[in-house]
Amino acid sequence: MDRKSYTAELAGLRELRTEITAAEKQVAAAQKELDKLTAQRARRVAGLAGYEGAQAPAIAKASGLSVGDVVRIAPLLDPTPAAVRAVKADDQAAAAAPVAPVEAPKTAPVAEPATAVAPALTRPAPVVEQQAPAAPVTEAPTEVEDQAAVVEQPVPAAPAAAPVVPTAPVAPVAAGPRELPTLPEGPAGARFEAVTTGLVSKRPNFVQQARSTVFLDAATGDLAVRDRVVRLDLGARTPGEILDAVLHAAPGTERIYITAGAPWHDGAERYSTLKDAVAAWLNTPSERWTTAVGSGRDKLAGHFVHQRQPVGRYAPAAAPDGGSTEIRSMGEWFDPDGADVVTCRQAFTLLWQALRRHWDDAVLMGSPSQTGRDLWSRTIPTTGRWAGGYPVLSEELRGLLHATGGQGRTELILPPRVPEQLPALVEYDRTFAYAKHLWKSPVGTPRRITAAAFAAMTGQEQVKALMSCSHWNVRVTVPADWNHVGLLPAPVTGDRAWVYPSEPGTTFTTWAGGAEVYLALSNHLAPWRIEVLGGLLFEDGKPLDEWGKRLKSAWADLTNLSKLHGDERQRQAAYLASRAVRSVLLFGLGGFAQRPRLVSGTTPVGEALPAGVEILGQDGEVVTWQRQAGFSRDPYAHPEWAASVWSGARAALLDMKYRDGKQIVGYAGALHAKPGTVVYFGTDGIALTERQPWPLPGRAG
Repeated sequence: MDRKSYTAELAGLRELRTEITAAEKQVAAAQKELDKLTAQRARRVAGLAGYEGAQAPAIAKASGLSVGDVVRIAPLLDPTPAAVRAVKADDQAAAAAPVAPVEAPKTAPVAEPATAVAPALTRPAPVVEQQAPAAPVTEAPTEVEDQAAVVEQPVPAAPAAAPVVPTAPVAPVAAGPRELPTLPEGPAGARFEAVTTGLVSKRPNFVQQARSTVFLDAATGDLAVRDRVVRLDLGARTPGEILDAVLHAAPGTERIYITAGAPWHDGAERYSTLKDAVAAWLNTPSERWTTAVGSGRDKLAGHFVHQRQPVGRYAPAAAPDGGSTEIRSMGEWFDPDGADVVTCRQAFTLLWQALRRHWDDAVLMGSPSQTGRDLWSRTIPTTGRWAGGYPVLSEELRGLLHATGGQGRTELILPPRVPEQLPALVEYDRTFAYAKHLWKSPVGTPRRITAAAFAAMTGQEQVKALMSCSHWNVRVTVPADWNHVGLLPAPVTGDRAWVYPSEPGTTFTTWAGGAEVYLALSNHLAPWRIEVLGGLLFEDGKPLDEWGKRLKSAWADLTNLSKLHGDERQRQAAYLASRAVRSVLLFGLGGFAQRPRLVSGTTPVGEALPAGVEILGQDGEVVTWQRQAGFSRDPYAHPEWAASVWSGARAALLDMKYRDGKQIVGYAGALHAKPGTVVYFGTDGIALTERQPWPLPGRAG
């Protein structure tokens, strides 16, 4: 090709570029028009769903959609009976779950080459006098330690006048073995001993901005704003009417906490699920208000759809990009339990004052989880090894911890393991339990321990490894003469993710924290047989220690105030504030777990929806959706910390020591009660059929 031909080709290429640009504009215009028409069709389909006699097949034929597409837009049109849908969902979940073969019980398993049998770590049995109660006693159960995720709650105590009969769960889902992931060999395994490049938890260099907050009783209309209470007319209690009334009485309000009345449950009987009812309420049309979608990373924030603690985010329709106002539930922080709006506001004031004594820049954010994480970030050291922040583990390692690290233990023990008629029900609750386990946590990159490496350790080295921050893949055998509760979690399918086998001779494979494995090997009743298949050994550190100490101090101050203050309202407010500190720690810790979860949001009609969403509902303005959220690049994702605390708390329910200085002065826990007397485990407490001589010091843990 000569220069003349080259120049001519360039000229022709420019002309082609112009034609392509024009064609692209036409395609973009056509796509925009198509999106507009598609959105209009979706709105009309959703609108038709409001007709009582609407049928999905007829709407599908008229709209050119499949029945499945119509149901995705308007779930209420699903022609499948609810019972059939539930059965299908259970069948699909069971089919999707990998099923591990059930191992036959054996009392003397043969060690395989790929495992190392840990020696029994026996210790003298503590001599604790068991005091039988003079008469059957039933104490009212205290609240159990809840978590960021919903857990099974224990059965409540019955009145003392009648014997208590344990009730079986209603319509239980059949449970079977569930296979857990293991550490792969070769190059793939290297990712399980690594951190995420460029992702570190760092101390913030800014101060959070406080938001103007009011407290509203949606049942009475009472609004606590600053130092006064006003009575509002909330009309039909829709979001728009609540916002109009509150903003008229308290201009500039940015956050409204509903203390009673739960308006999002109005008309719930018209919907197939409570979540559908909440989504419909959050998206009730309003002439003056629209969904606040934020900006930047919060572009798709919208509402948070939750059955009992939703979050509605709204902006003026005339200025949707301006300031926003949130409607939230007081239950995120504590159960008001009948407290009026003035007491709830005073509880928040006392909470802020208590935290401010330990953090000069403390700010109460929208939820205890956000507040807890923000307060923790302000304890990241400015000097020393971790001054640059704590690295976030690789996504593979976080996924392993998510799949193998359960939360608190919740277990109801049924006959014949307990009597058909319980003579009494006495609950022992660990006070502010999780705060006890923050003094030591895993840091840095873990070191993989193979079965051969564990077998090569001396007995002292094995004990040190188990007592360090660690996570172990083990094969467990219950002793042949065991007659007490189970010690280690076993994975199962069904409604519950974990069970605690106690049948003598049962063998199962699981993952557990070092604290639990060590207890199984060293408990004073009968050491269990543990075959180590592999594990992850972390460096011991104190990333949560300072955070925990400050929260414990704030909790102790508020607890004392709730007992000693002369004014009854102040005592109640201080108690509620102490419960809020508990929530800050509890949900802040759960936030570190960063488990994959369903995320809901809203998108204005006509705009592109995020990939992989399921439509929950739609009106003329917005589409409400939810989707599975995987592991994001969250700089505060530390599931290793949450797993370590949860493991320690599960072990402490079984066995813990009381000390006076360095001297052990007593023991407590399920293993120190008589066999057959433990009725249930409730995350941070246990219920028994008889009293125990355990001291009750009132300290955290």
